[in-house]
This record gives sequence, C-alpha cells and structure tokens, in this order.
Amino acid sequence: MRVLVVEDFEVLARSLGTGLRREGMAVDVVLDGTAALDRLAGTRYEVVILDRDLPGVHGDEICRQLAYGRSETRVLMLTASDTIEDRVHGLGLGADDYLPKPFAFAELVARVRALGRRTTPPLPPTLACGDITLDPARRTAFRAGRRLGLSPKEFALLECLLAAPGLVVSAEELLERVWDEAADPFSSAVKHTMHRLRAKLGDPPVIETVREGGYRLGPA
Repeated sequence: MRVLVVEDFEVLARSLGTGLRREGMAVDVVLDGTAALDRLAGTRYEVVILDRDLPGVHGDEICRQLAYGRSETRVLMLTASDTIEDRVHGLGLGADDYLPKPFAFAELVARVRALGRRTTPPLPPTLACGDITLDPARRTAFRAGRRLGLSPKEFALLECLLAAPGLVVSAEELLERVWDEAADPFSSAVKHTMHRLRAKLGDPPVIETVREGGYRLGPA
C-alpha cells in the first residue's frame, strides 16, 4: 500500500512514516499542503493521512480538490479537535475517515488498512499459490507449512506477486508499490530483495524472472 502522510508537526510526521513502513507500507512524508498537492499530482496513493490545520494549502482545500477530481485516493483526516461539528464538516468535505488527536497508533494502522481495501479489488483474506500461503492481516506467510521469516519488503513483494498469480508484474510496478520516495528508480533494490525472497522460499523455485524486467509467480 502506498501512503502519503501530510502533517506539519515534523516529529509526529516522521514517527508515523517510520511506524507505517514497519507495517509493510510504502510511505512518503510531507510537512505542508503545497508539497502534498505536488505529491498527489504525480503519484498514486491508496491513502492520504491528512492533518487538517496545515501551513500553505489548508487540509480542507486538499480534501476538496481530491473530491472534485473524483480521486480514488482515500483520506484519513487528523485534527486536534474532537467536536462532532468538526467531524461532520471534515466528512462533508470528502474525507473518508476522521481521527482526532491524540490517537493510538494501532487504531490508525487499522483505519489505514480498512481505507486501503476500498481502493483495490477485494482479495481473499488469505492469498495462496501452490504450497505458498500469505495472510496480510496477520502478516504471516508459509510454504508447505513452514513459516517464512520475511522482512517487510520481502513480505510486500510476495504479497504483490500472490495478488496476481501467473501474471507478469514489472520491476517498476513493484518499486512503486513496495518502496517510497527514498527509492532510487535506477537502483537494484527490487532485484536484491527478490533474490533474498527466493532464497527464503527455497526449492523448487516458484518466482520466474521474465524478460524486460518483470516477475511471475506460479505453482511449484
């Protein structure tokens, strides 16, 4: 899942970015509304975590623009106010969910995952191909009953491939879906992470490298 965090309190913004990356998400972080609009113009995000009171362009205006443009990006609005009037107003602007500060990080993660599910075709609760199974909610993966100790990036790569069994997924798409703004598009991050994933999956091999830089998952 690709997530944009828009929060002007830098300590909180960086903390959210770090925490969400540990949950296996690709996260970009900006500190004002103008930078947020620039990101949204060039990158597709499933979810935007949007502080309402932003410098530059106000969070309300960002929400309006996304709603007016019929964007598929879901908006989780954050605010220091917990009044019913503010919540109603925020939802009326086009926000999909509303979370007052302070909040529990676990609740924010659950809300982000719930919003992310609305932007993509529904998938079964457990993804499987051959003897490989993966549970996105529990963050567990198995092969032939053996639990796989995967890093967040390895887990996300496997999840992308399991969501499209038998289809070619390009390295560019994997880079966009699994990494974030810090990733160099000319780096070999996908290749190296795929090498480690294959080693952990073991034999027989199930991930095929396709010409033109793509990957395909098939049954063993």
